[in-house]
Amino acid sequence: MHRQALIRLLSEYKPYFMDEAGFVQRALAFVRAHENCFDRQHLPVHVTGSAWVVNPPCSRVLMVHHGKHHQWFQPGGHADGDGDILRVALRETAEESGLDPSLIRLLGERIFDVDIHAIAAGHGCPAHHHIDIRFLVEIDDRHPVPGSDESHAVAWIDLHQVPAFNSNRSTYRMLEKTRRLKNTLRFKAIA
Repeated sequence: MHRQALIRLLSEYKPYFMDEAGFVQRALAFVRAHENCFDRQHLPVHVTGSAWVVNPPCSRVLMVHHGKHHQWFQPGGHADGDGDILRVALRETAEESGLDPSLIRLLGERIFDVDIHAIAAGHGCPAHHHIDIRFLVEIDDRHPVPGSDESHAVAWIDLHQVPAFNSNRSTYRMLEKTRRLKNTLRFKAIA
């Protein structure tokens, strides 16, 4: 995947939520206009990649307590110039969870969510924005999750408890998408 592949993915993506639809249009315009959109030095905006990690029955999600921001998020991070944002999301998931990449199963190469959010100044970096491209992945929650130096903690969280860990709008969107997916899986199991 490279910049043109991301443009294609963004063009094909049909968000369900109105706020996300605006993010997709802004992301598409930005990526089209900036060849170096994957470089963290591209300020005040750059593209990042993350993964919304579910267990097989979609009853829990894997979240990390971020080392720099001291909040619970899905695994993800900077592309550092890597134009394959899907590879970035998978790499960050492995790095932040401490799990072997072979245990991480991509549930489709389509975008799962798009968010644009502000990052406060700190750690030698000015305030800026991330255009975060998110993919859906699955990990068997029976595997121990060792974590890494990048995170204070890593935990499997039941869907109904996620808002207690992170109640921001983008997490709500991904949580609602997971509930819909879980209901679809339940319907298919009955049929």
